Amino acid sequence: MIQGSMNKINNKPLRILMPSYRSHPYTGGQGIYMRLVTKAMIELGHTVEVLSGQPYPILDEGVGLTKLPSLDLYSYESILDAFRLSLFKEPINLYEWLSHLSGGFSEPYTFGERMAVWGKKNYKNYDVVHDNQTLAYGLLKLRDLGLPVVGTIHHPITMDKRIDIEHADTLTLKILKWRWYSFLKMQIKVARKLDPIIVVSENTRKDLIKDFKIESKKTRKVLHGIDHETFHPIPSINRKNNQLITTASADVPLKGLIFLIRAYADLLKEFPDLELLVIGRLREGPTDQELKKEGIKEKVKFISDLTGRQIAELYAESTIAVSPSVYEGFGFPAGEAMSCGIPLISTNGGSLPEVVGDAAIVVPHSNPKALKDAIKLLLKSPEKMLDLGNRGRKRVLEKFTWKRAAKELVEVYREAIENANNRS
Repeated sequence: MIQGSMNKINNKPLRILMPSYRSHPYTGGQGIYMRLVTKAMIELGHTVEVLSGQPYPILDEGVGLTKLPSLDLYSYESILDAFRLSLFKEPINLYEWLSHLSGGFSEPYTFGERMAVWGKKNYKNYDVVHDNQTLAYGLLKLRDLGLPVVGTIHHPITMDKRIDIEHADTLTLKILKWRWYSFLKMQIKVARKLDPIIVVSENTRKDLIKDFKIESKKTRKVLHGIDHETFHPIPSINRKNNQLITTASADVPLKGLIFLIRAYADLLKEFPDLELLVIGRLREGPTDQELKKEGIKEKVKFISDLTGRQIAELYAESTIAVSPSVYEGFGFPAGEAMSCGIPLISTNGGSLPEVVGDAAIVVPHSNPKALKDAIKLLLKSPEKMLDLGNRGRKRVLEKFTWKRAAKELVEVYREAIENANNRS
């Protein structure tokens, strides 16, 4: 009788609260994750409410959204334009403004405090909280109310901090970078107090243990899914024989675009009609300077604000996809390229080898020559390109569906709920 009651509890649909301080897909992988994981949860029969600051997520029908507005200070050209006397009426708003003014990034903290206030009136409406790497003190306040909390860590931001500071040109810029990443102290403290913690790869688990000093036994690996329905081969589109494609933020050192640009500049000596298409936006900065230095700014095309379907069409027409990242916690662009059946060259940055497996040529990160040699090899081997494209699509369908990911996440939720019940 007791066993039957437990099975009934373990099979009942869950009411899931998913906090994420900024969740639009254009902000990066965490926004993509939010849309696709909530869709998969709904399809399994669970109820999901997303709690988000700006920019707000794009969510599928049936997924709830509660907006917790921040000051959205990055939408202003000048921080002074955002000043209002009304800031003094809300201490958390004033703190957010002053932090931004002094070069800090306080959104995770202030989002968490707003969430805690909101949660006092609403926490009983949910069975579990699944945090999307806010790692804010407010999560612990929800947990203290009796609400089980699990957190996904895509990768420890300590990696971003190290690489950003290393690539900063001046001492002043290094100090500013150090100041911006000050929110990391909070994230490390909160992560250490969460149990269980979801990691998205073995590499993330390893880095989390090293940088956050998290106990391995607290972690649960759940690989992401890939939207294989949106990102799929399109045989009706003819594939070009001279177009490289990559998805990379132009001036985020972590993404390694500058190393691909150097490889491309060298390849043009042998393949003068070779094109490079970058899904991303070019701004003034190191990448723009590198393009001018190499004299190829007019050769590299940047394109942004695309739908998933438009990206799939670009993959279908391109010759080779390249993922040049120095580090990835998972690597959605690499997975999406594989899902589209385009041959892929990937670096060994972070978790990328786990994602691509034997469905890509893997080269050392931060190495233009290695990228150049791999691209040259594929350009001269149509059979190898076809084989890699087929392997990529097959690998995604076998290992990276969102249905599989959602089922594994629910197992972690139920573990957290059971642990909370045992503590009470």
